[in-house]
Amino acid sequence: MKVYLFICLLAACATFLYTPIVRHVAIRVGAVGEVRARDVHTVPTPRMGGVGMLCGFLTAMFFASRLNFLQGVFRENHQAYIVMAGAVLICLLGVCDDIWDLDWMLKLAGQLLISVFVAWGGLQIITLPIGSLVTASPTISIAITALLIVVSINAVNFVDGLDGLAAGIVAIGGVAFGIYSYILARSAPSYASMATLVDVAMVGICLGFLLHNWHPAKLFMGDSGSMLLGYLITCASIIMTGRIDPATVNASIYLPAFMPILLPILVLFLPVLDMMMAICRRLSKGQSPMHPDRMHLHHRMLRIGHSVRGAVLILWGWAALIAFGSLMLLFFRPIHVLVVFLVAAAALTVATMYPYIRRRMNGEVEELPEERDADHPEHARSGDGRYRARHMRDTSSNHREN
Repeated sequence: MKVYLFICLLAACATFLYTPIVRHVAIRVGAVGEVRARDVHTVPTPRMGGVGMLCGFLTAMFFASRLNFLQGVFRENHQAYIVMAGAVLICLLGVCDDIWDLDWMLKLAGQLLISVFVAWGGLQIITLPIGSLVTASPTISIAITALLIVVSINAVNFVDGLDGLAAGIVAIGGVAFGIYSYILARSAPSYASMATLVDVAMVGICLGFLLHNWHPAKLFMGDSGSMLLGYLITCASIIMTGRIDPATVNASIYLPAFMPILLPILVLFLPVLDMMMAICRRLSKGQSPMHPDRMHLHHRMLRIGHSVRGAVLILWGWAALIAFGSLMLLFFRPIHVLVVFLVAAAALTVATMYPYIRRRMNGEVEELPEERDADHPEHARSGDGRYRARHMRDTSSNHREN
């Protein structure tokens, strides 16, 4: 455990130190996003923060490969190097988007090619829980693995709309997954686990970057960061689950055996939900699935009346409830977990709706402009005037200092 904590701390410190350098480079190369109608920030802010996160991750992995405790997982196979190569490629694709705003179809094609490369390199899901444990063919394994990586990448990308939101959600999920993967690794002859290593390094880069990305953010992670985080959390899951031996698993332990697949899905429940809602919403209006709008979950939180920090903290709370609630099913009776889950969910629901409830009690309820942006483009261009005015007051002084 001490080794993993050291790797996490190392990744956090390295990312924290690299990020100001990356911010300077982003400004020099023009990776500074203009304020768009759908954006929450009101001042142009450098992007490309994912490069600092990538450097922190690679630094942590390099030091890990030199530790006696973890040298074995690097020698067993080439998975570690495949993960790092894929991380570099996905981050470079994100950098191109941060600088030149790539067409969504070109970006999706790049994501798919990189995912296929990683799967072809040996990072695959070999078995699937379909009625009983079934060994998938190599072609099916590559296809499913690539699809899972692409979905996760875009889910995190969709939710990256508020300062610290994506990094916090992934870090929370990474902690839950890291606990479980470490517990599984303890049952093996060696505690060393590549899945746990990738996960703790990912948590570390999230924590290190959050110190620069907390509202008001000095630097955005951009697509280079959001895609990197979606990629890494999926890789950790695949490494853990990808080679379960069907002959050694019986029906009585399906849930523990496949929790490494279920847990990342539950960890990314909010991002995936936001992505699916956005795709359905846009397709129903005859728009492209990647057509931007201001109706994501975080936009709705702001319209209810939350501040940026308040919205982020509440969404973090929902992510933690889902991730750790599912993890607790492995250690406690389901009925006990359900009771605690429902109580916590009720408290988070009250916190989520509190600004709306308060306005209603004060007789100040107005129709939330959820559909207004879609029906009236002029509102989408100008945004919600009351929110923007309040947000500019909250952030203008801080941005002037930066």
